[in-house]
Amino acid sequence: VQLQACGGGLVQAGGSLRLSCAASGRTFSNYAMGWLRQAPGKEREFVAVISWGGGRTAYADSVKGRFTISRDNAKNTVYLQMNSLKAEDTAVYYCAADRTYYSGRSSGYEYWGQGTLVTVSS
Repeated sequence: VQLQACGGGLVQAGGSLRLSCAASGRTFSNYAMGWLRQAPGKEREFVAVISWGGGRTAYADSVKGRFTISRDNAKNTVYLQMNSLKAEDTAVYYCAADRTYYSGRSSGYEYWGQGTLVTVSS
């Protein structure tokens, strides 16, 4: 699976962004999709994950209630809607794919996108 993430940018605190990740190469609906992020000087961390059909989702406590993960299997795309952004959300955001749905993991995914930078100014 090839993954291409986009939608990052500079936004003021309290603002919103929507990240997209387009997949190609394999049957997209066979994969759970995750969003991970890595802030400068910090380890990569789990943000959100969605199951193959979209029926199950999970979020990091730090983003719960502000971020929403969704997918459109007809478009081979997964999204991350980010609202009420905070300075601490500044990071490179990665999408990742795996045949197994795991909540909370920040590594071990089978496929990774290249990352898109989100910068939140306070």
